[in-house]
Amino acid sequence: MKYAILLPDGAADEPLPKLDGRTPLEAALIPNMDSVAASGLLGRAVTIPEGFTPGTDVGTLSVLGYDPHRYYSGRAPLEAAAKGLAVRPDQMIFRCNFVTVGDGLMRDNTAGHIAQDEADALISDLDAALRGDGCEFHSGVTYRHLMLLKDAAGLALRCAPPHDIIDQPVTKHAPSGTGAERVTGIMEKAATLIAGHPVNRRRQEKGKAPVTGIWLWGQGRPTPFESFASRFGPKGAVITAVDILRGMANLMGMRLIEVPGATGYIDTNYEGKGRAAARALDEFDLVIVHVEAADEAAHMGSPEEKVKALERIDEAVAGPLLERLRRFPEWRVLVAADHPTECVSRGHSAVPPPFCYAGAGIAPNGGARFTEAAADRTGLWADPGHELMEAFIRR
Repeated sequence: MKYAILLPDGAADEPLPKLDGRTPLEAALIPNMDSVAASGLLGRAVTIPEGFTPGTDVGTLSVLGYDPHRYYSGRAPLEAAAKGLAVRPDQMIFRCNFVTVGDGLMRDNTAGHIAQDEADALISDLDAALRGDGCEFHSGVTYRHLMLLKDAAGLALRCAPPHDIIDQPVTKHAPSGTGAERVTGIMEKAATLIAGHPVNRRRQEKGKAPVTGIWLWGQGRPTPFESFASRFGPKGAVITAVDILRGMANLMGMRLIEVPGATGYIDTNYEGKGRAAARALDEFDLVIVHVEAADEAAHMGSPEEKVKALERIDEAVAGPLLERLRRFPEWRVLVAADHPTECVSRGHSAVPPPFCYAGAGIAPNGGARFTEAAADRTGLWADPGHELMEAFIRR
């Protein structure tokens, strides 16, 4: 049996006036994903358990069959696993975003999707300047980086994801809890260094919005994982542009397949991802393809870009993947959003997103399209969401 899993990050949404009262999934032309919904099981999955902040970390763990109550210890530990960073029990790892704050409000959680060379220069200088404060900075992809904090055994923090506080006062959402003053102190020192950095001067000369500082969040320490193969059977590979999925792949014992031009943004190499996924089925029993683009479009507040991203995913990724799958005697395919990302709020939601799966031994349950409303009409729920994978693999 061959298995394929397509994860269109943040695909679900609410009905939008700009789309004539439709959701982006309803407005998009996605015949390949719709065909999975029509020929198999369609429903909604509770990917974000009560008490968890909605995000790719928690949502994807659920979809892949890992109970967040047991395996989730923060976003940053998952991303650290992508880089092979060792985090001791007396240390804490943080996600570190470059951001733009204006008039005391979080204006952009990506600092204008800062260029890689700009980000690398800033991270290098932050690391050199702030090592004396017991922290190390590690470069990631564009605005997404990591900070390792030493002597942090007593910290118990609450830190807000910056993408969930767009246009809100940053002071209201600053890190709080035991040890928060140390973390905010590092953020303040970083802001001072960044303000006068050559990267910012060049950005301003080009008319770009400045990088005003860093935002630390997603903190935690590593948790041991069982391999995916030992839990479910198939040995797999993962195609993704973001460190959080790379980290999961490493922790779950899966092979990472890198695709040139995969950016984790709306300009990603959709075609390259589709080709790589189709080829990988010849070598692996399971292939997981994660595409960030729809999520990023929603964070931009652009329904039009979200629709375009969904259509590109369907044509360039889902299409080739399904075409290759159908050449094998037995196969199954799962399409699942990890969480909704709403164009209006520009943030994540814990509303259960739709999923669908089809293939050998799966009888259809009346779904017509891969949309929120169609999923509601079937009445099928995966609750808790981490049980979805067991049903998909072994039903």
